Amino acid sequence: MSKADDIFVNMCSDILEHGTTTEGQRVRPHWEDGTPAYTIKRFGVCNRYDLREEFPAITLRRTALKSCMDEVLWIYQRKSSNVHDLHSHIWDEWADEAGSIGKAYGYQVGKVSHYADGDYDQMDRVLKDLRENPYSRRIMTNLYTFSDLSEMHLYPCAYNAIYNVTQGRGEARPTLNMLLVQRSQDVLAANNWNVCQYALLLMMVAQVSGMNAGELVHMIADAHIYDRHVPIIRELISRPTHPAPRVSLRPDVTDFYDFTTDDLVVEGYECGPQVKDIPIAI
Repeated sequence: MSKADDIFVNMCSDILEHGTTTEGQRVRPHWEDGTPAYTIKRFGVCNRYDLREEFPAITLRRTALKSCMDEVLWIYQRKSSNVHDLHSHIWDEWADEAGSIGKAYGYQVGKVSHYADGDYDQMDRVLKDLRENPYSRRIMTNLYTFSDLSEMHLYPCAYNAIYNVTQGRGEARPTLNMLLVQRSQDVLAANNWNVCQYALLLMMVAQVSGMNAGELVHMIADAHIYDRHVPIIRELISRPTHPAPRVSLRPDVTDFYDFTTDDLVVEGYECGPQVKDIPIAI
């Protein structure tokens, strides 16, 4: 199995066996029929993926890697909060008639702040610091702006990406690592999607910064399985697994803003059948 499969199976088993339930509590999410959407959850989950060893796509079912890349470019490259700029339809439930999800996600990345050396949005600042001051401990993006929450159609889930550079003795190039902080995660619908998204973001940023992509550390405050997802999860984690796919980027892209999904190369992705008709709590 891929290491991502192993991490996913162990995490889901731990949630199901040792998690706590919200059943009977007052909860915000609900199913399409109006029924409260309860969860089994674990607090403070931490998973580590080393991109130098393999790309962290699970093989229990296919993760749509080009769609993952498209969404992460929508947020951090196009800096959009309009679903018309996105090829998938995962945010349509939260969009208004004009397609906007409010001051969320890409809007926050594109907000310009004043620094002593100029005005930069969050992603431009990350790219500048990695070029000019890579060993800074202040290189990050943060999408959770309290003053704008009332104007977001949904609060950001994966909201804080912290970049950290290391270089061991004898290593020719520095390694770029990322800590991803997520306040809440629907494990069935979003876990490997988010992992692959930010692994691809780490790879892109590392490539244009002249570094190797290293560790992605994923911190989840509330990792949960919805009540109607439990039988789906049990079936999913019982499946046979396969070796991780080989995932790379076209090496001649040197500007983050030049990347497109056509630059993603995926080879040898053998996986189980897709899980269809997953009910989504909103």
